Amino acid sequence: MQIIVEKKIEVVEFEPCYQQAVEELVLPIQQIEFGVKITRDEQPDLIDIKNVFQKGDGNFWVALCAGKVVGTVGVVDIGNQQVALKKMFVHSDFRGKTFGVAQSLMNGAKEWCAERGVKTILLGTTARMFAAHRFYEKNSFFEVLQNELPSNFPVVHVDTKFYRCDKS
Repeated sequence: MQIIVEKKIEVVEFEPCYQQAVEELVLPIQQIEFGVKITRDEQPDLIDIKNVFQKGDGNFWVALCAGKVVGTVGVVDIGNQQVALKKMFVHSDFRGKTFGVAQSLMNGAKEWCAERGVKTILLGTTARMFAAHRFYEKNSFFEVLQNELPSNFPVVHVDTKFYRCDKS
């Protein structure tokens, strides 16, 4: 007999009760899985999600499966109808089309931005995150040089690739 367990994914706005779970998801992906040399203390946006992301046209979401945080994404309002997309992470067990976590998070962030009249979404990532590059490109992002970013874009010292998506 085969038992099929459906794993329902729910995307909700960040609340402080998710803080520890978000850190426990993000830090190992950055540090262990991708070998990115960045600590918790070097990421004020990770430490204080509510005050960094959830103001102006910014927000932060978590993807939940059976109440467990399995994905994250946020947008930081940087002014001029622009946001920086940050902290897009999905637990390795929930990546790909089967669960659609990354796409659900991206769709939600883009819908949020469209509703608020945001014209441009920018992001920075590391050179090693090849699947992420393909994902962003599939979602209408195109690569830009760091010197093409607005001066108020929050560059993280480990980021070497940058992307932009303009509202069409």
